[in-house]
Amino acid sequence: MGRGKIEIKRIENSTNRQVTFSKRRNGIIKKARELSVLCEAHVSVVIFSSSGKMSEYCSPSTSLPKILERYQLNSGKKIWDAKHEHLSAEIDRIKKENDNMQIELRHLKGEDLNSLQPKELIPIEEALENGVRGVREKQNDVLRMLKKNERILEEDNKRLAYILHHHQLTRGEYEGHGTCM
Repeated sequence: MGRGKIEIKRIENSTNRQVTFSKRRNGIIKKARELSVLCEAHVSVVIFSSSGKMSEYCSPSTSLPKILERYQLNSGKKIWDAKHEHLSAEIDRIKKENDNMQIELRHLKGEDLNSLQPKELIPIEEALENGVRGVREKQNDVLRMLKKNERILEEDNKRLAYILHHHQLTRGEYEGHGTCM
């Protein structure tokens, strides 16, 4: 006994909608797999749920990039041009550079050194020595500035002490004159 036709419209109940999505997604992927096996067709299906979760199937004898390339050739629609390939290569290069920098940073922190050969330790040692030298130079600069500020403050203190002493002497003279009269 077959099912009756249903009206194709958005299912309002979110639970029912999710159940229907899950069943139909599994059905589409099953059909794609069957089509691939039975007919030696190259099939790829990519499905995104409303929450953004991705499901996919691709025939074992191909890959999604190959299918997309064939689609582009047969349809005449550009979906991946040289600019995108350049950006993809640049992303790959940056990822590799980032990975290398992460490894280098771990080495500079003294981590994962056992895998290195003695020759590879020399540049790390030199980098650390340069870093220490730079830190010491900065510390010396700060110390020089502190000493300079200390001298300036001592000179200001002496000047203010002189002014205060001179002011007290002057004030004492005026008080002394006041009592004589």
